[in-house]
Amino acid sequence: MKQLKLLYLLILLCLMPYISGCAVIAVGGAATAATVAIDRRTPGTQIEDQTIEVKAVQALNADPELDEQAHLNVISYNTVVLLSGETPTDAMRQKALELVKSIDKVTHVYNEITIAAPSSMVSRTSDSYITTKVKTKLFANQDQTGLDVKVVTEKGVVYLMGIVSHAEAEIATDIARQTGGVQKVVKLFQYND
Repeated sequence: MKQLKLLYLLILLCLMPYISGCAVIAVGGAATAATVAIDRRTPGTQIEDQTIEVKAVQALNADPELDEQAHLNVISYNTVVLLSGETPTDAMRQKALELVKSIDKVTHVYNEITIAAPSSMVSRTSDSYITTKVKTKLFANQDQTGLDVKVVTEKGVVYLMGIVSHAEAEIATDIARQTGGVQKVVKLFQYND
């Protein structure tokens, strides 16, 4: 009997790396399921948004001119795309827009690309910091879940996307406006009331 227990213990120890991996996957899966359940988009639309973003990045990177000379960001929310960043010419800006517009399931594209040299890493880091501050304030606000609003910052300009009520949009906009470093707030909301 003692040998059998020892055998079970040995088997368990051998399986621990695999079991712990399953636990991580289960916890990650549960977190993803919770996010999907809270999101106001349908699970199908969430997948479409991810697919749109991947296809857009692939299309933009496949163009050698855009890949080498531009800095572009693509965010899709409820099949509406925010295209931001910098290109050195208007022709390249239009080319990026046409590539993204041609992707299946895209319903609208907000072209917020500026004609300029690609932004520096310092500027991008500052934008990430601003996004983090706005999201943190949204999560801390009792009238706003923080999960309903997508926040994107480009050169100090904060873009807000999401499916929200007019009241939620105003709360999110006020929070973003009162955040240090924000130059301007652009509302790209879809209203549900």
